[in-house]
Amino acid sequence: MTAPNLIWLLAGVGGILVIATVVGEMLRLRLSPDRTNPVIENLNARIAAWWVMVGLLAIAFMAGKVGVVVLFALCSFAALREFLTLTAYDRADHWSLVASFFLILPLQYYLVMIDWYGMYAVFIPVYVFLLLPVLSAFQGTAREFLTRVSETQWALMICVYCVSHVPALLFLQIPGFEGRNVILIAYLIFVVQLSDVMQYVWGRLVGRRKIAPQLSPSKTWEGMIGGVLTATVAGTALWWMTPFLPLQAAVLCLVITMMGFFGGLVMSAVKRDKGIKDWGHLIAGHGGFIDRLDSVIFAAPIFFHITRYYWSLT
Repeated sequence: MTAPNLIWLLAGVGGILVIATVVGEMLRLRLSPDRTNPVIENLNARIAAWWVMVGLLAIAFMAGKVGVVVLFALCSFAALREFLTLTAYDRADHWSLVASFFLILPLQYYLVMIDWYGMYAVFIPVYVFLLLPVLSAFQGTAREFLTRVSETQWALMICVYCVSHVPALLFLQIPGFEGRNVILIAYLIFVVQLSDVMQYVWGRLVGRRKIAPQLSPSKTWEGMIGGVLTATVAGTALWWMTPFLPLQAAVLCLVITMMGFFGGLVMSAVKRDKGIKDWGHLIAGHGGFIDRLDSVIFAAPIFFHITRYYWSLT
């Protein structure tokens, strides 16, 4: 799991964080010495949180496949808790919620661990989708039944099914890329999150036209285009550590950064519907796990299936 390319990528990300930390501190000393500038304080909080998250990812990568699967299973657990805390539920849904956390989630990641693609690809969208509502139906309560069931199903799709496709990248059999699959995870997260950060930066610098002001006032067309193109260029420049050719890397990066943007927009719509700003407050400066995972959530399944279809033997 400690492939040289991965070490270089982690070192590069660490270098970027060092520079970002220095720049953030300089901006704070110059523009926010009393810590009252919300933009500067938010930026520094994000940088500090990224140090923690990159450290956890590095530890998981060094721990091997089990470490990576466990890390993302824990992320799914935290995200599912955030999502379901905001949903409508009844006492009749008790066993459905228990099954979601302690049966469906671990079973999905177990199926990923044993590389049973034929099952983990359909387990939640088919079997859980059809059978989970039965647990609530047996309790005989019809009040807001459709809302309760659909929100639980949506939570499992977003927080468990989609996220589980990140560690699933470890088990793809790509000729000539054996033993280096962890780089695909680092590559996916780096490109998508770089796009996320650069959309924020470009939006602050040159953003004028709002994309969906009622859903996410900070998202602008200039920020979106600038962030997507910046991350696409960066991801294309790193093609040499992936199984992709430069043009292939460019197309993939464009696809996953756009999917990441769509994910952020959709999850913002859900938050506005629930009347909240952040999914949680577990990560200082970043809100909850879903606030950090929303872009990766939408990008991961697309990246996984495109890579599996065109580059993997299975």
